[in-house]
Amino acid sequence: MSTDILIVKHGGKRVSELFSEAKLQKSIVAACLSVRAPVGEADTIAQKVCTKVLDWCATKPEVTSNDIRRIAATALEKFHPEAAYLYKHHRLVL
Repeated sequence: MSTDILIVKHGGKRVSELFSEAKLQKSIVAACLSVRAPVGEADTIAQKVCTKVLDWCATKPEVTSNDIRRIAATALEKFHPEAAYLYKHHRLVL
C-alpha cells in the first residue's frame, strides 16, 4: 500500500520519516512472539494489524508515531490482548 505517509516522530524532536509497513510488522511480530504466540500466528496477526493501520492512514498525509502505535495497539487488542498490552506498554516494560 502507500509509503507516502509521513510519520512525525515523538514530540517532533526527531526527523520525520516515511511510514514503513515492514517496521510496523516487525514490531507487531516481536510483541506476539514475546508472549509466546507461534511464529505463523504472529505473522498473520501482524499482517492484519498492518492492514488496519494502513486503512486508517489512507486519507492522512501525515500522522505521528504515537498515532501509529495507538491504532496498531487497538487493532492488536482484537487479535491478541496479551501482545497488545505488551505493545502498548513496551517503553514501561523494557
